[in-house]
Amino acid sequence: MICSGGLRLMLLGVLAAAAMAGRAGAHPEVPGEAAGRPVAITAATVHTVSGGVVNDATVLIRKGRIAAVGKDVKIPKRAIRIDATGKHVFPGLFAANSDLGLVEINSIRATLDKNETGSITPNVKAWVSVNPDSEMIPVTRSNGVLLTLTAPTGGLLAGQSAVLQLDGWTYEDLTLKPAAAMHVGWPAMSPVIDWETERSAKEQLADRDTALERLHDAFDDARAYAKARAADSSAPRDARWEAMQPVLAGEQPLIIDADDLQQIQAAVAFAAEQKVKIIIHGGYDAPLCARLLKEHDVPVIVSEVYRLPLRRWEPYDTAYTVPARLHAAGVAYCISGGGRFGASMLRNLPYHAAMAVAFGLPAEAALEAITLAPAEILGVADRVGSLEVGKDATLIITDGDPLETSTQVEAAFVQGRPVDLNDRHKRLWKKYEEKYRRLGSGPSR
Repeated sequence: MICSGGLRLMLLGVLAAAAMAGRAGAHPEVPGEAAGRPVAITAATVHTVSGGVVNDATVLIRKGRIAAVGKDVKIPKRAIRIDATGKHVFPGLFAANSDLGLVEINSIRATLDKNETGSITPNVKAWVSVNPDSEMIPVTRSNGVLLTLTAPTGGLLAGQSAVLQLDGWTYEDLTLKPAAAMHVGWPAMSPVIDWETERSAKEQLADRDTALERLHDAFDDARAYAKARAADSSAPRDARWEAMQPVLAGEQPLIIDADDLQQIQAAVAFAAEQKVKIIIHGGYDAPLCARLLKEHDVPVIVSEVYRLPLRRWEPYDTAYTVPARLHAAGVAYCISGGGRFGASMLRNLPYHAAMAVAFGLPAEAALEAITLAPAEILGVADRVGSLEVGKDATLIITDGDPLETSTQVEAAFVQGRPVDLNDRHKRLWKKYEEKYRRLGSGPSR
């Protein structure tokens, strides 16, 4: 059996030696390099998600993909063996909505690149602005989150998101699926009256009506543009309406930010009118209209589980029970683990799922809600989300249940490449551990 630190060191050392024989050691957080031969993770408890749990099993990785999973896997003689006795293998965790790579420090404007000027910007492509060197990426993947949907925010029709895998030199390396969805910030349907609100109820309703009119106009203009281009290919091109065509064709879903019941109902009605596919993001009130969502086949990305109630009179656990209630109602859903602090807290994704378990969601469903379910909702389940033959070898090795805060992620792979699990938090911890060791007051070893 390999100890916690030993597994990580052995994994990185052996694979680096195999892939980069004779070269100097890599700097921390350098993207992984594929081994030149198969990799076999042996004697592990493998949580496939799609096919149950297999004890004392082997996961064979070949050319970045899973070549075999099970008890009786034939391991090639030249394969690199990783003894995972006592360890667990899971698919990489998947945060289904975030601003990772677009934000470094929320309070510093110069580090924000998550929205464009204007309210109708469907041509915005979030992935081309992703910073592969963001400190938030290694921090996030240290807790097992290896996949995310990075999306633009702000405005009414904010632009397009992409599914990212969290290891690579460039945004091209990171991008697993570009143009995964188009994002809409749905306006509040009812006025809000509190001490923070400066505009009157009448003004808020006027703002709502204006926003909805602009959204309808955008779809009308996009359709008119398509007809004009079909009739005359020399007609001027418009990047905004070009970007809308996959949505109108049903090839790209709209992800609509909507928490309130009235917002969700209005968004579903809009989708039916426009004949487009939608996904609800937020979904606080989604259980209240579960029948409507099932009828129209609308999945929900639950933005966060541990948050305060939206309304003063609601029970304290209203948000905690949203996944369990959607699960019981048969609505397709996943958990994104977002929140007010954005990418800096994305590492807490498994604990949002854990909170849902504490308030009624079955543990197996919670794991699926942060692995396979987001992959299915976002159209990448043929590549990631479960441990199946033919899928990308994007996975983690842990010493326990990733929903438990005490569990450590000991190793990770993205498309078969070993991932450096060092990060800024760990470096700072080691730095100040050394400081207090020198002062004679450090933790005992």
